[in-house]
Amino acid sequence: MKSVALSALLSLFAIGAASCDEGGAKKTTNVPETKMKEKPEDKKGVPAGHETLTLGAGCFWCVEAVYQQLKGVHSVVSGYMGGFVPDPTYEQVCQKNTGHVEVVQVIYDPRKIPTSDVLAWFWELHDPTSKDKQGNDSGPQYRSAVFYHSEAQKKTSELSMKEAQKMFKKPIVTEIRKAEKFYLAEDYHQNFYFLNRKKNGYCRYVIEPKLLKLKLKD
Repeated sequence: MKSVALSALLSLFAIGAASCDEGGAKKTTNVPETKMKEKPEDKKGVPAGHETLTLGAGCFWCVEAVYQQLKGVHSVVSGYMGGFVPDPTYEQVCQKNTGHVEVVQVIYDPRKIPTSDVLAWFWELHDPTSKDKQGNDSGPQYRSAVFYHSEAQKKTSELSMKEAQKMFKKPIVTEIRKAEKFYLAEDYHQNFYFLNRKKNGYCRYVIEPKLLKLKLKD
């Protein structure tokens, strides 16, 4: 994503594609299949034996598209966490003064994909050394963050970050924080890549290359 060619392509889509701010997204009637067993509106709690980990790694469209394809992940939901404004809207969060992070709430089966592996993907899919910025998306809502839901997850996250630091020359700036109230993002943000990949510039020029780099098939 740092190449000159990609930067040029992104600049052509600066208004509607080069950032996560895509207010004109529409629902479609034919929902493409993903590897998720459930859609966001169907989720009612965490299945027995599963855990929840909430992650911020830039635009939640990108992060969602990665975790949706991992074996052992039951569901992925986009939303907001870590701010001080109750029930924030996407427009409010984009104003960069609510304190929220764009996050995905990942529900997974640790018997199939342990927390350490969920986090290993987290370090790979974004640049955790970049403060408040991922690619062309900039602002505090795009900061790197791990919101843990248990003390065991906290310890695993801290150890995982220490190990991940070996892969980067710059210091990791990821926040590791206790999970707070999760606010579900608007409906059109859910399953965004699989609903819009053929018609949205951000999907084609940002998310698809990321999935290819991670060797994930969509």
